Amino acid sequence: MRYSRIQLRGRPVFAEVADGLAHVLDADPITGRAGRTGERVPLAGVDFLPPVIPGVFYAVGFNYRGHVERHRAEAPARPEVGYRANNALTGHRTPIVRPAGVSGRFEAEGEVVAVIGRTLKRASYQEAQASVFGWTIGNDVSAREWQHADRSFWRSKNSDTFKPMGPWIETGVDPLAQTTTVRVDGGIRAGFATGDMIFDPFDFIVETTKYLTMHPGDVLWMGADSTVQLEPGNVVEIEISGIGTLSNPVVAE
Repeated sequence: MRYSRIQLRGRPVFAEVADGLAHVLDADPITGRAGRTGERVPLAGVDFLPPVIPGVFYAVGFNYRGHVERHRAEAPARPEVGYRANNALTGHRTPIVRPAGVSGRFEAEGEVVAVIGRTLKRASYQEAQASVFGWTIGNDVSAREWQHADRSFWRSKNSDTFKPMGPWIETGVDPLAQTTTVRVDGGIRAGFATGDMIFDPFDFIVETTKYLTMHPGDVLWMGADSTVQLEPGNVVEIEISGIGTLSNPVVAE
């Protein structure tokens, strides 16, 4: 099933996506029993929001061997997570805003995202597999000169609109058997096997929950195998087979 979060009459609501429609739900499907209210909206007219606002926004880096090799970096010896800021989240079809102070490489990375569906501490691998409510798509936008100039990623990866996510959560897919494709203005710029990771999502959940409690609605972005340059005026699409396509225009501040 596919679950989205949309703007309806000025407020966020959850919806089930089916038959070209967003069927409005009466509850959050991640944390409660949700049913259709009977109201529905054609997808063409939907204002998509990020499908979840996480309690904790976990992110993974250098998790694909091709990415590690191209950057001549050292492959990670164990799964370790980082963090991103919720203010950077934006939804499907909303603009990515390149700040006025950005110059140099302004890049997109297509990532599969695990959405946690239950509380976890010291999870086994099997418990980690069972804990994922579903999967969505993330676009990890980065301003590289800021990334190298600053002591942390506070603005290079966390500026407003730098983390598009959506368009929905897909519950019935094996993300490790899919393909990620990145397009700019309709042309393919990158593609890779989504599951060609050094450590899979469940490895990260096991390692993380040794020390930290994960909660329903937390998200885990799984890294990318490629980077793609963006410019204002572009439209960037991240497609992950079996899940969908996340599309965003790029604009200048």
